[in-house]
Amino acid sequence: MENDITAIPRIGDDAPAFKAITTEGEINFPDDFQGRWIILFSHPADFTPVCTTEFITFGNMTAEFEKMNCQLVGLSIDGVSSHIAWLRTIEEKINYKGMKNVKIHFPVIDDVGMKIAKTYGMLHPGESNTKAVRAVFFIDPEGIIRTILYYPMALGRNFDEMKRILIGLQTIDRFKVALPADWKPGDDVITTSPGTMEKAEQRANEEEAGMKCYDWFLCTKPLPLEKIEKNIRR
Repeated sequence: MENDITAIPRIGDDAPAFKAITTEGEINFPDDFQGRWIILFSHPADFTPVCTTEFITFGNMTAEFEKMNCQLVGLSIDGVSSHIAWLRTIEEKINYKGMKNVKIHFPVIDDVGMKIAKTYGMLHPGESNTKAVRAVFFIDPEGIIRTILYYPMALGRNFDEMKRILIGLQTIDRFKVALPADWKPGDDVITTSPGTMEKAEQRANEEEAGMKCYDWFLCTKPLPLEKIEKNIRR
């Protein structure tokens, strides 16, 4: 069984396609969301405490992700009836950190047969053979996997980081830059490294306006938050 559940799609791969029943009806993934970014994420089980706090946070932030042209899609190894009952409980009964009456509008996949969880490497035997770990796949509008995160069952995800990753990926694509350690939108970005000796020497001796070079291969330049917000795909 372990050989059946440990394969993990890689960054740069096409997102594996599937059809599934969800709380929002049947979906064809990722085709139904073509032209949009997708965050596909798994949670261990419905009616569990860490997952409940995560879904309240996802639900509360759905509009923010939608403004960034991003579709949320959840999954656990539970049936759609269980999903619906749990999401109703979240909306009707749970008040977490001032977030209450949170309605979940994004699809949550029924994966009782574990087919999708296995395809995406969401089952890790060291954690569980029957529950998915907290996997997150960032998939771009062309259906390519761009970032993968894995959290153990007992550790809730960092939602500020997920938002930062999405903005970062869109910034990389739009402005053809790289992003340094601890980058936040509005911080300086890393410029493209020179590809020839001549350009490397030129950069070592002449800094462009606004550019800061630590050495010939590491130069940064400003990219204001306003420019990012205006230009990243919405």
